[in-house]
Amino acid sequence: MQRRSFLAVTAASLVATGFAQGALAQQTTRVGFDSAWRTVNFPRLTPTRYGLGGAALSISGDASSSLIYRPAPQAARSARSASWSWSVEESVPPTDLSRKGGDDRNVSLYFVFLDAKTAAGLSPDTSPQRLLSNRSARTLIYVWGGNHAQGAQLPSPYLRGRGVTIALRPAGTGQARAQVNLARDFANAFGTQPEVLVGLAVSADSDDTDSRLRASLSNLVLG
Repeated sequence: MQRRSFLAVTAASLVATGFAQGALAQQTTRVGFDSAWRTVNFPRLTPTRYGLGGAALSISGDASSSLIYRPAPQAARSARSASWSWSVEESVPPTDLSRKGGDDRNVSLYFVFLDAKTAAGLSPDTSPQRLLSNRSARTLIYVWGGNHAQGAQLPSPYLRGRGVTIALRPAGTGQARAQVNLARDFANAFGTQPEVLVGLAVSADSDDTDSRLRASLSNLVLG
């Protein structure tokens, strides 16, 4: 009897584990680069060009700067991790990512969080400029570019304590797969746990160094 009880408990545990793993797998959200993204240009600057239309995003910059933005998918608002593929064929020079007005980079991927109460009252039409300037917003910015050690965390020179840049790869060419722990990086950056992921953005800048960049971003998955 004891052996049968043990086997029954073990089987139930395995079934429960299988359901839990299945639930976790279902929580991942693949984010394509479609019409949900909108372009944000900056005054007096040539816009970087973004090729939307599928699972991959092409990025072309010629002494240019701009970004694209979309609200986070509803299914991914509790995301605590992310992964993506990216590549750079032509790179901007190494720069100081902590320097405002001198921080060109090949690719930046932004994850914007709000507390639950503020997120509940957020309008779907809120512009990225207004969102990023919200006092409650906190932003993680993962970058391919700069002259910093891998994993270096730098205060964003634009977000006044509300954003942290994380240097994943220095300036240069190549291709790679990135996997990040949003919860851990957020806690390290801001001393608390993230609540609601409300927005995503991609930027690429080559205006300060008057240079060219050619890059791509694909297979963005939130979990």
